[in-house]
Amino acid sequence: MDIWQPEPGETLLARTPVTFATGEAMRVRGMRWFRDTERNDIQSELPGWPEGPVYAARSTGGSLVRNIGKGGGLALVGVLMAVLTGGGGSGPSSSRSGSGSSDDRADEIEDFPVTWAAPGTIARTLPWQLDPARSSEEHYRTHAIVTDRRLVIVGLPFYKKDRTIIEDEALWETERSTISRVEPRNFRNERDVKVLFTDGSWCRLSAISRTELTRHLVHPLDLVPLESLTPTQRNTVDSFLATARAQAPDSGPPVITRRPCGHYRVEVLPPSRVDSFFGATELDMIMGSDGAEVELMAQHPDDF
Repeated sequence: MDIWQPEPGETLLARTPVTFATGEAMRVRGMRWFRDTERNDIQSELPGWPEGPVYAARSTGGSLVRNIGKGGGLALVGVLMAVLTGGGGSGPSSSRSGSGSSDDRADEIEDFPVTWAAPGTIARTLPWQLDPARSSEEHYRTHAIVTDRRLVIVGLPFYKKDRTIIEDEALWETERSTISRVEPRNFRNERDVKVLFTDGSWCRLSAISRTELTRHLVHPLDLVPLESLTPTQRNTVDSFLATARAQAPDSGPPVITRRPCGHYRVEVLPPSRVDSFFGATELDMIMGSDGAEVELMAQHPDDF
């Protein structure tokens, strides 16, 4: 296996599968665009990108006709609800979670850009392998890796019969300092995230486990050095590490973060628990400021 590893002195925080997001509203469902700041399509300008599909947003009238033909009156009612409420409104969501209404009509209902990038900006450097229309997830996956220094995209072959085979290829990276903010986007699902860069460009990604991607990006947390813990806290962490290493002998040093509620999250991400479908599965524990492990029912929302 060839698993991407951080450099000496760099802390691995998370790894999860990501792709460019996909439109959910009727006009843009199943589609995505790559735009400049004038809303022009730029996919043909992106260096090294293979050809991909050219999409056209559906007209409301055309969508109505198609839905009437397929589903009769009930489909028409659903479509009318979507039109009247801005692509979802109070009608049923197209997924089991997420908001039925959009607060970004221009970029979620009328159009669906997944990159927004002037010439020479960071979002134009993202790898084409993130596009499901250019790189089939049947055979290839892309993962986002978050460290205390970088956001990295790796690509790897996907072997459905053995997801433990990891053959990482580093595709792209940017320093954490180039990311101005990260915004979860909840229209129709709770997988999408908008990553905004300091040069004004941005991208919209979809993550299998968005929490893993955003935990250290939306509100960067304090990393707590092991040696700064009290003796009681250190004993609890040492006991956790002994248990973790019994399950995964390749467990490295723990990542300890102080939560806003005052608890500590202690976790390790062993290479042996990297899965090509799910990404890295951590072993973790929540500890109180007194050094006692916090049971699940006593944990706070901040702990997650």
